[in-house]
Amino acid sequence: MRFLRKAQQTEAWLAMVLQRDGIAAASVRRPPVGKPAVTLASFFAGAASIDSLEKAARELHSASYRCTTVLAGGDYQFMSVEAPNVPRAELKAAMRWRLKDILDFPVDDATYDVLDIPLDPNAAVRPQQSIFAVASRNSVIQARQKLFTQAKIRLRTIDIPEMAQRNVSALLEPEGRGLAMLSFGEDGGLLTVSWRGELYLSRRIDVTLAQLLDADQERRHGSFDKITLELQRSLDNFERQFSFISVAKLVLAPSGAEGLQDYLAGNLYTRVETLDLAHVLDLEGIPELEGAARQQRFFLAIGAALRVEEGTA
Repeated sequence: MRFLRKAQQTEAWLAMVLQRDGIAAASVRRPPVGKPAVTLASFFAGAASIDSLEKAARELHSASYRCTTVLAGGDYQFMSVEAPNVPRAELKAAMRWRLKDILDFPVDDATYDVLDIPLDPNAAVRPQQSIFAVASRNSVIQARQKLFTQAKIRLRTIDIPEMAQRNVSALLEPEGRGLAMLSFGEDGGLLTVSWRGELYLSRRIDVTLAQLLDADQERRHGSFDKITLELQRSLDNFERQFSFISVAKLVLAPSGAEGLQDYLAGNLYTRVETLDLAHVLDLEGIPELEGAARQQRFFLAIGAALRVEEGTA
């Protein structure tokens, strides 16, 4: 099962994301010009099961799409590692030996893939190449495949949140500059930085969406402090490591968390904005996406459905 490879076919993607209280499904159409259009956004409440997936597949006509799903944060490891000095065609095989010393489980039990981190195109001296590696236990991948197979859904890919978020971030990048994006969900916060549509940074922040929405102001501000400190460290480190990328701003994915933008804007040197998906996507006729809380529900599903096919813009 591929994690990071770009798709080869032309049909639209249907992303079905398993959440603790249901299944969020979305599909996006990319027209030749104009905003990508969200063509469906449906939520099926209840525990994710064979029956609930079958119902979703039936109602959404999943056989008409290429289907993908997204792993939860605790289902895989995502890391930046030094690339082995081998030809590109041999890179993935060579990473097996590097992962033996990194993973917290045997590499023989792992499904893994690699993703390039492009170098500075104007560097006089080429630095050591780094790559992203993503690895999951075979048992996790097999269980996800089995669940969808029993629900009569043919999965084409299994994705990860970093790549889904990168897909949204790429729509927002100012010309020639990088963009930082911060989202929150059941698994906590996810900070990414993209440039020219490529992922350069991923950091997890141990603050969940529920903590951001806590009614207790003191606890909520404690979470804001934790987020601010992690952002300061991560963005400073990124600036030192990738000095050729100028980060234009930090964009907060929809969350419904009151006060977070103002708090971060007052404590970071980076410009901070909150994303309304209607600014970058055509949401006409999709009332399910009205409001920040609803957009947060479908954020990963929409990002996964934005997968770009090989050879397309």
